[in-house]
Amino acid sequence: MKYLLGFSRLFVGSLFIVSGLIKANDPLGFSYKLEEYFAESALNLPFLEPWALTLAVAACLAEIILGFAILVGAKIRLATWSLLILTLFFGWLTAYTATCDPSGTYTIGENGVEVVKSVTCVTDCGCFGDAMKGSIGRSLTPWESFSKDMILLVFLLPIFFLQGKIKPNTFSQDKFYFPLTLMFVTFFSWVFGWYFPILFAIVGYGGFLAARQLLTVERAEWPTAMWVFVIAMAFSFWCISHLPIKDYRPYAEGKSISEGMKSAEELGLEGPKFGYIYTLVNVETGEEKQMTDKEYIDGKWWENKAYEMNSDKTSQVKLKDGYEPPIHDFFIMDEEGNDKTPELLNAPRAFMLIAYDISKTSETPLEKIAELATAAQANNALFVGLTSSSYTEINALRHKHQLAFDFWNGDAIMLKTVIRSNPGLVYIEQGTVVKKWHFNDLPSVEELKNL
Repeated sequence: MKYLLGFSRLFVGSLFIVSGLIKANDPLGFSYKLEEYFAESALNLPFLEPWALTLAVAACLAEIILGFAILVGAKIRLATWSLLILTLFFGWLTAYTATCDPSGTYTIGENGVEVVKSVTCVTDCGCFGDAMKGSIGRSLTPWESFSKDMILLVFLLPIFFLQGKIKPNTFSQDKFYFPLTLMFVTFFSWVFGWYFPILFAIVGYGGFLAARQLLTVERAEWPTAMWVFVIAMAFSFWCISHLPIKDYRPYAEGKSISEGMKSAEELGLEGPKFGYIYTLVNVETGEEKQMTDKEYIDGKWWENKAYEMNSDKTSQVKLKDGYEPPIHDFFIMDEEGNDKTPELLNAPRAFMLIAYDISKTSETPLEKIAELATAAQANNALFVGLTSSSYTEINALRHKHQLAFDFWNGDAIMLKTVIRSNPGLVYIEQGTVVKKWHFNDLPSVEELKNL
């Protein structure tokens, strides 16, 4: 039991630290995922949407702090109860995601009239999201995420039920726990292809060791929590004010957008195979019978007049995994609806000013952006703004800030995926991302000319 408890602490604590840091590395991306859940067509919690970023950062900090608490044995009762609640919540969320029916509907009242709308299913819970795509080549499916949470719960339960046996680590205990913690964190860092959590774990654990030397073991608990809170908050704030340190998305520097859009056929790879599940209804008894499209064809069910197909309950299922393009929604068009994607991706040198929603765009850097656009155009580079906003908003912004370049339209979710900044600047060469800048880190005119 002693060894099970020790292994569980190391596994759970290290995993929560790395998981929290992955989210803290991209708090804006995590907040976008929360907004999807809060939408009226999902969990129907629209009043929480303005708080999405705050809640995202809070969740990141909670995971990191509680992970450290488990490892050093600090405030163990509070930590274990908090982790149990957090794990059960994530388990419920992944189960909700996995069981969501994309063909489902809900009814709301609008101007005294009942309106039927489609349910929005979040494709993944966002727990590891793009980080898993960067390591195993794809994100976890909702059911895989649920299984992961249940495995985590299995290792959390021994800590919960044996919490009375856990005390703040002594110096002799840390001779074992500290190196083993680094081993577990290193393993999870390897899985996600990002080794910053190792440095973070050393700095965090170092704060605990320093606090314990200066104070008694028990009195070091809260100072340790405050230390981890400060460094985790500083890291999260940095990533919000600049860009994620580790970019797992298919638009990361060095990635080719053009290549990322190619289908399995174009690359000579095997793509996924899909099929359909049909629902047939007996016209006399109302009995429902489900079958695959192959069973439907082989059995010549269309000839059976006793059954009718309920097309509303037809669903698509993946029969076999295969290569799927990491970029499937990069489409740009001008005011007249002309496809400008080839022109943008084939340009030898192009700058994309991305402002996914002009109503939410910071206007402070636009004066400098106007200078950069003039310099880029003088240097024979294409400079274009990309937004999902209407051309009424676009023209108002261009007139207000004297922006002498065209704006084209793209999907808001796609634009938010390209860069975590509003506005943000992206430099590409023939469809390959060379450099990205947050609006707080825009290059000088000289730097731009030297690209």
